[in-house]
Amino acid sequence: MVKSTTAGLDRILTLELVRVTERAAVAAARLRGHGDEKAADQVAVDAMRSELNCLPFKGTVVIGEGERDEAPMLYIGEEVGTGEGPDVDIALDPLEGTTICAKNLPNSLAVIAIAEKGSLLYAPDVYMEKIAIGPGYPAGIVDIDAPAADNIAALAKAKGVPVGELTACILDRPRHARMIEEVRATGAAIRLIGDGDVAGVIHTTDPDETGIDIYMGIGGAPEGVLAAAALRCIGGQMQGRLQLNTAEKVDRAKTMGIEDPDKVYTMNEMARGDVLFAATGVTDGNMLSGVKFARNYIQTHTIVMRSSSKTVREIKARHQDLDKF
Repeated sequence: MVKSTTAGLDRILTLELVRVTERAAVAAARLRGHGDEKAADQVAVDAMRSELNCLPFKGTVVIGEGERDEAPMLYIGEEVGTGEGPDVDIALDPLEGTTICAKNLPNSLAVIAIAEKGSLLYAPDVYMEKIAIGPGYPAGIVDIDAPAADNIAALAKAKGVPVGELTACILDRPRHARMIEEVRATGAAIRLIGDGDVAGVIHTTDPDETGIDIYMGIGGAPEGVLAAAALRCIGGQMQGRLQLNTAEKVDRAKTMGIEDPDKVYTMNEMARGDVLFAATGVTDGNMLSGVKFARNYIQTHTIVMRSSSKTVREIKARHQDLDKF
């Protein structure tokens, strides 16, 4: 019998959480490169939902595939799990980088975070402005309200390197044209990505491996909360501000308990308490290998982390019972 939320999270950490992202990743990987984003996303959603409903908790999706009227499954507010065990918040993206998967490009993931009830930001499915760096820096090195050039200069100084040795990760969108010009004017490099900003944020935690020092720009709010959950486990700094730029969005946010539409959220405000995070590669990437389909087995590569212990585990699994997938 589960006696506490923490005990519940201990059980989930063993392998259950990994199975959730593995199943979603394998389902999506069967359609990678087929050019059908909706189909790939749907099979990932179905697989993740089925696996979540086997887990011993009372889970509420606080970050999901959309709001109830927009998403048939894994919508914000949906309840999952067996209904027994601890109450938990769930943030998920069954297929982070749908376009990436459809085109078989790098860094598509199946992602989930689980935390104690009330620990994850409960936000509408809107855009979020974000800035993130990895661990090892004093607090306050970067500021979401500061010019991009100032943040680049401050990070270079803190790292003890010339600005020209830094690389910023930015989504390749017209809305970022001015920011891209500012960053390039400093002499720093930019890695433009077409999609997948959860991976973009996580990559800041290991710039020696990934080549990314800072993430900047506007992406999805769901991805922002998931990225904050991952940083809580690995270490780093992040700020986010919801883009509530219409009266309709402000009203939607109020129904979720958000009263200040201009509030800047810190990493710890987006993901508090004991947080678990797992991601399985769908396509090959900087951090995780994609699903491999061999004749007699399926191979997956997953990272699973916990904030309270700062434990990071990489799991490469060969699944030989192909009927389970």
